[in-house]
Amino acid sequence: MIAADLYTELKDLFPHIQIKIENNEEHLLGNCGKVCVYPHSEREISQILQYANRNRKKICTEGGGTKRGFGGLIQSTDILMSLANLKGIVDHTVGDMTLTVKAGTPFQELQQYLQHHNQQIPLDPAWPAYATIGGIIAANESGPKRLGYGSARDAVIGLRVVYPNGTIVRTGGKVVKNVAGYDMNKLFVGSMGTLGILTEITLKLRPLPKYESVVLISFPDENLDEIHSFVVRFLDSQMEPVSLELLNPTLAEKLAGEKQYTLVISFEDHENSVHYQEAFLQSFRPPKTKMTILANEKASQFWNEFYTISPNPQAVNAPTNTFAMLKIGVINLDVLKIIQESHLIQDSHNLWIQAHGGLGHGICQVLLKGASENVLSAIQQLRNIATQLGGYAIVKHMPFSLRQIIDPWGEKPEYFFLLEGIKTKIDPNRILNPKRFVGGI
Repeated sequence: MIAADLYTELKDLFPHIQIKIENNEEHLLGNCGKVCVYPHSEREISQILQYANRNRKKICTEGGGTKRGFGGLIQSTDILMSLANLKGIVDHTVGDMTLTVKAGTPFQELQQYLQHHNQQIPLDPAWPAYATIGGIIAANESGPKRLGYGSARDAVIGLRVVYPNGTIVRTGGKVVKNVAGYDMNKLFVGSMGTLGILTEITLKLRPLPKYESVVLISFPDENLDEIHSFVVRFLDSQMEPVSLELLNPTLAEKLAGEKQYTLVISFEDHENSVHYQEAFLQSFRPPKTKMTILANEKASQFWNEFYTISPNPQAVNAPTNTFAMLKIGVINLDVLKIIQESHLIQDSHNLWIQAHGGLGHGICQVLLKGASENVLSAIQQLRNIATQLGGYAIVKHMPFSLRQIIDPWGEKPEYFFLLEGIKTKIDPNRILNPKRFVGGI
């Protein structure tokens, strides 16, 4: 069915829903639709899914558009469902420190609202002004503060989900202590919207810190053995950092003004406690290293810049060079090897690479820019290294044309048959975000 006919049919069936023809089927990042629908409610989402399921129409979903280059092997489905109008706070129980919110709500809006109650969502995603809470949870996104905060999976205590056949289900609950049976939330968190559309998310909150500082420690000799030794001793100490992130020299030059391997150590606590930990670092750091402390507002400014490192899919318009973003997971201190390798690949592949990784949770993010063939070769090399280390490497952002050449998710895991079985059970007609997830699910 061509776009105009599908638009007419949908307008006749759903006159109360905003619908428009997309006209961007050749979008650089793909994951488009012939027609875009903008439901305002869970009921409207259910109605659209029922129609699509009956008529075998393929649907992809979008919130703020920050994940458009993440996965997806189909340029354009029949329908793009935007959750931009499904936003707002459903319930905030200040005393219990829980928040229930509609999936299309931008993350930054939530944090600004919660500030008035001295609370926050314990997550720090990229592009918080655009990223919606539904997209963050669907992709299981987290940032450098994962060391202290945990991942998106750790923040969720309840969900409302619309299955591909239109059935509305609730998982978890609205209280933090919820241990009744299997935690169904984990089935949907990180599934990239392939099992159902998240409509409401209930999250546990965290108090705003009384004081925050970011400590930058630069290593002029690029001695990774020295960094390894320092990190091991630091992690064995009584200090409680929220982040312990290693920046490669290229990224360190951008964020800290020093083109050297740099550790970013963040503390959030009462002011006296933070200053105590800063003083400990001052006496504990290796000789010749440079230490800089950014407090409160300057710390916030640093993180605001940090969260906009990755490409913004809303601003993509056929650049001359290819941008790609890798998420690499390895055992904690193997992060050093990934960050070092990315630094070496930058020269050997004639690329511009910004990389950082968490020495405490093992998640690395590597941004590559350059000629397409060099980017693809570097991705394969980094993926091979991650695999040798017992980890993984997935592509979080890359043009659609290149996702046809190299699988964003890599080889199918041994447990793929379980993922395939769940998808077949919940979405037998394969209508929802097809080929968006591992193994083409």
